Amino acid sequence: MPRLDPAVAAVRTAVRTFLQARLDDGALTPGDLVLVACSGGADSLALAAAAAFVAPRLGVRAGAVSVDHGLQDGSRAVSERAVATCAGLGLDPARVLTPDGGGVREDGSTRRVVAAGGSAGAMGEDGSVERVVAVGGAASGAAGGHGPVPDAAEGRVGGARGEGPEGAARLLRYELLDAAATEFHAVGVLLGHTRADQAETVLLGLARGSGTRALAGMAPVRGRFWRPLLDVSREQTRRACEVGDLLVWTDPTNAADGPLRTAGGAALPRAAVRDRVLPELTRALGPGVEVALARTADLARDDADLLDELARGLLEDARHRSRSDLRSGADLQDGADARAGVDLQTATGPQDGTDAVGPAVVLEVSVLVDAHPALRRRALRLAALEAGADDGALARIHVRALDALLTDWHGQGPIHLPGPTEAVRRYGRLFLRAPEASARAAAPDDPHGPTAPHRHSDNRES
Repeated sequence: MPRLDPAVAAVRTAVRTFLQARLDDGALTPGDLVLVACSGGADSLALAAAAAFVAPRLGVRAGAVSVDHGLQDGSRAVSERAVATCAGLGLDPARVLTPDGGGVREDGSTRRVVAAGGSAGAMGEDGSVERVVAVGGAASGAAGGHGPVPDAAEGRVGGARGEGPEGAARLLRYELLDAAATEFHAVGVLLGHTRADQAETVLLGLARGSGTRALAGMAPVRGRFWRPLLDVSREQTRRACEVGDLLVWTDPTNAADGPLRTAGGAALPRAAVRDRVLPELTRALGPGVEVALARTADLARDDADLLDELARGLLEDARHRSRSDLRSGADLQDGADARAGVDLQTATGPQDGTDAVGPAVVLEVSVLVDAHPALRRRALRLAALEAGADDGALARIHVRALDALLTDWHGQGPIHLPGPTEAVRRYGRLFLRAPEASARAAAPDDPHGPTAPHRHSDNRES
């Protein structure tokens, strides 16, 4: 019996371990479908081959989808060849996904996604094309309650606004994958990110001066998007494809000298890190750089997860205290009197935190101001996102401005956050919600509100 190639064994073991863990934690049950996102590159083809081998042995069904963005000549043929290969491996369904009529509509209206097969069984015998309908233009696509697609720390969808065609294509790709998972009732979408991708993500986070969440890189599990190969090297996936006689497509846009450029004409950041920075670091520091950077991501993720959990607890404490004081009629801070109490009720709306304008976040200042700065600022970021701030555009400068409302309070006006969302401090509480709702909390007849013009505006961190 021929010996199994170590690279093939490594990829299969990674997929088997990952899927077994999902079976053990109940995220996956026998008979469920998982989809492999396959571009035709070495990483995703190696993943597809491993999933085709491992999944049936665990009682799990496996299919494949390939996204054709239409950004390159011949891209459709590449995607069709990828799904043909996946179908040949035994993956079913095997489909090509393309945006019909362009990208995401700004008004969030229904967008039609065309799913067409490129192999036997992928397209009807009469040549008809299946259609998958994805509703909504937000990052969650047609998630159906599964939450947003991976955000800016994760590859990075949330950062698409500043990444030109690469970021736009990435955002669209995740939306199409999410819509396909909904249509085919797939529990998870397997992504072919490897240890090298993780190392690149950490380096990009370091270069951008990011915090622990960005340094945590890509999580193995983020909603329905799953990454089984984060401990597998790119060399192993290439070798697995070579051994399996799989025809690999090399995406020219992944190269530093590829066709996609920044607005200034430079190489795309991730491509530059992949082609230039990481190889140079390896030459200077030795071959363990990639492993060390991936280990940094694991360590940072543990820290970030704990800090996020503690920050959520702090946020809930501040929210609960605010509601309790409002219901009990406790003394209002900042010199509020009985009339101020009435104004506060008007500003907050119903005590369930919602009204016709939208969700509100109302927090007790005294609870937040005594907390450790790292937890307080993390809680403020979570509160801003909950109130409707844009995750992709919410920057450190915005969080610092929110923090100043607590720790450097001198009557400053509302803080404008991307979204749009506003934050204002009144009556010993911090209000975060849509601008028109915030204006009620800072009404001109507020006897204790500042009369000075806004000291903060729509600041953006460059």
